[in-house]
Amino acid sequence: MYPEMEIIVVNDGSSDNTSEEAARAGAYVVNHPYNIGNGAAVKTGIRRASGDIVILMDGDGQHDPNDIKALLEHASSYDLVVGARDGHGQASMARRVANWCFNKLASYVAKFEIQDLTSGFRIFHRKEVLKYLYLFPNTFSYPTTSTLSYIRSGLTIKYVPIQVRKRAGDKSKIRILEDGFRFIIIILRIATICSPLRIFLPLSLIFFMLGGGYYCYTYLAFHRFTTMSMLLFSVSVMIFLMGLISDQIAQMRFDRLENS
Repeated sequence: MYPEMEIIVVNDGSSDNTSEEAARAGAYVVNHPYNIGNGAAVKTGIRRASGDIVILMDGDGQHDPNDIKALLEHASSYDLVVGARDGHGQASMARRVANWCFNKLASYVAKFEIQDLTSGFRIFHRKEVLKYLYLFPNTFSYPTTSTLSYIRSGLTIKYVPIQVRKRAGDKSKIRILEDGFRFIIIILRIATICSPLRIFLPLSLIFFMLGGGYYCYTYLAFHRFTTMSMLLFSVSVMIFLMGLISDQIAQMRFDRLENS
């Protein structure tokens, strides 16, 4: 379909014959000696790529190579192009609801409408994405990290609607509750790197309102200002100051990326 393209298959410690079949088909196969993780495989593939444009696709057969053309049409105008799945592309109703919640949380953090946070079908400019590889986790989820990092850096993102097929092979290793909590932690971690005040400021306001509410109660009931109110106000101020410091650190981090 695209004979001029360099095709790289990263075998992350798999025990089946995928690497042999890929090599027979003409792909350049990179084998990890043991399983490191999805993100580690992505980082290996990006580092080994020699072209200016990097197209990432999951290896479970869900992505249709025919959609590459639609994504490539926008590659010259945007820094990151993502294949956005519709609701029917999710494996189950629980997965659809979970991904909708992740999209909304990430959109709040980024102040940008994110249509599909976890899609693994995306196109990067290799020179640009290499700056952000150190942020990518070795496991899940590099799509979350790359999306929020790009938005924080003022880079452009384009979502292109795609249809996905039923997953081939074993069931997905992603578990809704366990990995859902991990996705939220990843979003919060990247938020503190990219836009700390989007997390720290609401927390500060919550503690301030709790302190004010408790003070009103104790004043009306006992006509006094308690140590608990002082503690809540103090926590509110400390969280706010931590947010300011984190925001300055994040700004210096991304200034260094832009100058690299």
